[in-house]
Amino acid sequence: MAARLQRPHAAAACLLLCCLTGGLSVPDPRLREALIQLESSMQTGGRVALTDAERRLDTRLLKMKQREILRADFPPAMHFFKARHLIRASPIFSLLQKMPKGGALHVHDFSMVDVEWLVKDVTYRPHCYVCFTDSQSIRFIFSCRWPKPLPRCSQWSLLENLRAEMGNTTDLDDSITANLTLFTDRDPEAAYPSQDVVWDRFEEAFRAAWGLVTYAPVFRDYYYQGLRQFYTDNVVYLELRALLPEIYELDGSTHDTAWTLKTYRDVTRQFTENHPDFFGARIIYTVNRGVNTSVMSRVVEEAMELQRDFPDIMAGFDLVGREDRGRPLWDFRDALSLPAQRGITLPFFFHAGETDLEGTEVDQNLLDSLLFNTSRIGHGFALLRHPVAKDLSRKRRVAVEVCPISNQVLKLVKDMRNHPAAALMSEGHPVVISSDDPAMFGASGLSEDFYEAFVGLGGVRSRLGSLKQLAINSIRYSSLTPKQQEKALALWQRKWDKFVAENAFL
Repeated sequence: MAARLQRPHAAAACLLLCCLTGGLSVPDPRLREALIQLESSMQTGGRVALTDAERRLDTRLLKMKQREILRADFPPAMHFFKARHLIRASPIFSLLQKMPKGGALHVHDFSMVDVEWLVKDVTYRPHCYVCFTDSQSIRFIFSCRWPKPLPRCSQWSLLENLRAEMGNTTDLDDSITANLTLFTDRDPEAAYPSQDVVWDRFEEAFRAAWGLVTYAPVFRDYYYQGLRQFYTDNVVYLELRALLPEIYELDGSTHDTAWTLKTYRDVTRQFTENHPDFFGARIIYTVNRGVNTSVMSRVVEEAMELQRDFPDIMAGFDLVGREDRGRPLWDFRDALSLPAQRGITLPFFFHAGETDLEGTEVDQNLLDSLLFNTSRIGHGFALLRHPVAKDLSRKRRVAVEVCPISNQVLKLVKDMRNHPAAALMSEGHPVVISSDDPAMFGASGLSEDFYEAFVGLGGVRSRLGSLKQLAINSIRYSSLTPKQQEKALALWQRKWDKFVAENAFL
């Protein structure tokens, strides 16, 4: 089911190298080849044994990658906003779109669906009101009566009337779109000159979308549409970071957190019934890391209750928001210790190391996440600067959720070849590839991030075995039970075999 692995004994290989080097003044070509093979075997997928058909596809893929790397306009060396059209025109990207990618394990709730769907579908629904704020942003609400003024948002307009008055709605729709995504046709370096600027704009885009996606009918449709977009991108399983907010109805009444989680469960069941070759989805309950300790305690209590009441859909708990502005994990140690103190299992999936600052309290989140037995590390961009955390995560098989495009857009790295995950992959550290907030970045599903990881992070040595291992990792390091993982892997393997058969001989 999973890839067959070739496992040369590391100690025996090292002994062989020592024997070969003894007393030689001129390097032996056999030693050189042995070193090359040993190093290649260590990288992600380096020990995956390929079938004859897979080897044919691997040869084809290598030729495509060699041509790609020789390009003057090499996409991984460019900002994604500039490179997107080049990536989507790449034959490698076309192949990756067809490839079954396993699971997407790091995706946020209200940035999973193409913004065009929000604008062209949701904002054209009845009873949708819009307000242009005094901070040059935008807010929405669905209401059966005229909405009350809000701070910084005093004048509401019914979108249906506004469009009728304007006649040509293209400019209005383009303006709405611009408020719901970071993607821009302008020079992204000029548009977002610093991390503070891009994060402020990032968070403002979430606030702009909030009134649209928390309206009950839209909430259901949005999640179903998100599952459809990932399914279309050949993702077979999803783990969604979700805030589980109050969801409102047209009359202003609201639903609680349990209703929201139950709706996620019901929509997931509906989608898997309609798409039997999609394995399913689970929810990681999240809270913003800027809350105070009493709120965190209350939310952890609630998370434990939800874990008890919805074990099939509830995967665990995480903190979200910009690490550099939020409180470090250690500030919440009392709240985060509650499950262990009560003998309750509440898996953690902590964002940690999404920073390029060194030596700050926030920079200790990587070690603290491991102290709290995190199941995976979200981003882990700073992991190379923490050898103890790196060694612990490797020994404990705690996978790093690598989100290449997110790290670049949010200004942690410019050239994907310099991403720290390139070093992690070269030594076979457990990693999975995900897309974080694809709608905010103008991406879709998982394929663009797989392209950046395969072509940019992996370099020439990253081959079909690497792609296969990454897909398998995304199921092996998921929150699914071992039995569920085997079923998900069997589903993925059938899709993988079909993909190989259809593309190996083109």
